[in-house]
Amino acid sequence: MSRHQRRRQSPLRPRRLAAPPLRFFMPLSLLACLLALLVLRGLATNEAFHDSRIAISVDKTTVPANLLKGGPIIDARGARNEHPVSYRVPDRTAVLSFDDGPSPEWTPKILQVLAARNVRADFFVTGAMTTRHPELIRQIVAGGHELGAHTFTHPDLVYQSHARTSWELAQTQLALAGVAGVHSGLFRPPYSSDATAMDDWNYPVIKYVGARGYLTAFIDRDTEDWKRPGVDEIVKAAMPAKPGAGALILLHDAGGDRSQTVAALVQIIDKLQAQGYRFTTISEALGASSATVPVHGFQLWAGKGFVWATQAAVLTLPVLVGLLALVGFLNFGRFALMLVLAPIHARRSRRRDAWGAPVTEPVTVLVPAYNERECIANTLHSLAASDHPIEVIVIDDGSTDGTADIVEETALPYVRLIRQVNGGKSSALNTGIAAASYDIVVMMDGDTVFEPSTVRELVQPFGDPAIGAVAGNAKVGNRESLIGAWQHIEYVLGHNLDRRMYDMLGVIPTIPGAVGAFRKEALRRVGGMSDDTLAEDTDITIAVLCDGWRVVYAEYARAWTEAPASLQQLWSQRYRWSYGSMQAMWKHRGAVTSRGPAGRFGRLGLPLVVMFGVVAPLLAPLVDLFLLYGVLFGDAPITLASWGGFILLQAALSWYAFRLDREKPWHLISLPIQQLVYRQLMYIVLLQSAITAMTGGRLRWQKLRRTGEVAVPVEAGR
Repeated sequence: MSRHQRRRQSPLRPRRLAAPPLRFFMPLSLLACLLALLVLRGLATNEAFHDSRIAISVDKTTVPANLLKGGPIIDARGARNEHPVSYRVPDRTAVLSFDDGPSPEWTPKILQVLAARNVRADFFVTGAMTTRHPELIRQIVAGGHELGAHTFTHPDLVYQSHARTSWELAQTQLALAGVAGVHSGLFRPPYSSDATAMDDWNYPVIKYVGARGYLTAFIDRDTEDWKRPGVDEIVKAAMPAKPGAGALILLHDAGGDRSQTVAALVQIIDKLQAQGYRFTTISEALGASSATVPVHGFQLWAGKGFVWATQAAVLTLPVLVGLLALVGFLNFGRFALMLVLAPIHARRSRRRDAWGAPVTEPVTVLVPAYNERECIANTLHSLAASDHPIEVIVIDDGSTDGTADIVEETALPYVRLIRQVNGGKSSALNTGIAAASYDIVVMMDGDTVFEPSTVRELVQPFGDPAIGAVAGNAKVGNRESLIGAWQHIEYVLGHNLDRRMYDMLGVIPTIPGAVGAFRKEALRRVGGMSDDTLAEDTDITIAVLCDGWRVVYAEYARAWTEAPASLQQLWSQRYRWSYGSMQAMWKHRGAVTSRGPAGRFGRLGLPLVVMFGVVAPLLAPLVDLFLLYGVLFGDAPITLASWGGFILLQAALSWYAFRLDREKPWHLISLPIQQLVYRQLMYIVLLQSAITAMTGGRLRWQKLRRTGEVAVPVEAGR
């Protein structure tokens, strides 16, 4: 059994993942679930799909005269749909009906009044209020009262399509089934009045819902209690127009202060009972069985599932809002640290004596290469122009495309070639470290080119004996495409500006593989490069920090690397970076409780890297989810203005980062599109990496296809 087989598996140990299409499934499913929770919560609070338009009465040319002059209850069910009929409430009979509830404040008080006088009534409830207050629906049913559907979000159905109308009714029935195990065959349109108010717009709605089995209940007496006109006025409005005439009376148990309604209800019942009225439900008044019927089987459990999900959404929202606030705090905190510390770092970098005496001794440059035939010649020729004495060791890690042959054909006198069986990048680097002739080792990728001054600038900080490693300034060479421009922005803002901040805090977590340097002694003390993770650069950097060495950033040590040219290649690269970085953090988690330099990094650097590099990006999709929700269901202008402000802040910070890096800012024109497309792709990459890590998945190395198009720009170094 080999050493690698004997190594104890860590939770983040790499292994093969599922096919590429499945990579998107889990993170996208998670984001879709979060968006669904927001929408469900919006439905429960009547924010999502809310439509506040109210139709004004129009002509009545299509409404049968018998309905306009008939009773408040319209039957357009079944065979009666073509010729609906109406019913009146019998004489000396009163039906109390309450709309818009249930309300946790007023419905219980109304139920108490009804119970005290042994009166049953009809409650036309909305689905939104039903899901939020299920216990009140159960109390209504237990009290022998009748339920009616009043839509889910309370829109005027005149303005809604048939599909929306069906959805409003179906969701309300789903809510009733979930909270009380019942359905209702009664319906009252929002903003309705008595039967004489039917017109050419709302009459088709009555026929449509009738065709779906609903009995529509208008009213005889509108108390207009929602206006809060006073108890006496409400009582007066509730009295039948003719003594002894039956009456279907409209009141409200939700939608605002209903104290006048509760007080008036007592007097209404007492007065009508004194006149010999009996109180009953709509169905009983018509001599029919109750419209509230129990449901079983699939309908029951589908309703329960819907209500549970909605209640979970309501309870989850404060958590999501808290996490959104955390994202804002972390992002603005990171921006503030950058703005404070980056200028200090820039001033230090301009001091040519910042590190002590100039470093002039030769150094070793290691170039691990695996199938780099398109790039390796450019890489070696860029090193040939170096203004610092170097030796170059190319470690061909079992290439199958003739990379080693190209190295030999260049016949450069300062280049040594070492061939080895494929063992991975860490193995190749360890081979090079062992063969290095000098005390300072520069590491670069086989797809990267250096400027003439890169090595010299990179090794100057080693004039300070406390420094064990130096990070260079990696730049995107193929930045002319849209994807390249997006990565260029990310490198300048998200990598280099970050390194300035981490440098001033003394906790740089990653020496980029494209351009970095180490003391050979520092590498020896930490055991060289490790293959425990897929981010060997982050792994070795943290190890060096924990061993007590300083790690700094040399902004003038510029290297030009070939960035992925397609979204698929970008996905593969960033997936490996994200997953490997999580592995490295997990591997060095013991630093949190350590003493000395390891403890300093563990209690300062590691939390910062985790919060800024993992937690904030993982939670960042919430910003876009709330943005989408706000545009679709909230105040779109305010939402878009807030997002625009964030983009302006990001643009200002990006411009500042470009200025520090002496880059032309014209690439920032693509920043808004980057925020809408590129950033979302990075979310999915990081989410998938986190899911893979938490589920114990493994990720295999994925070689990116190179073109060899990157060379040192003519203006570089000016």
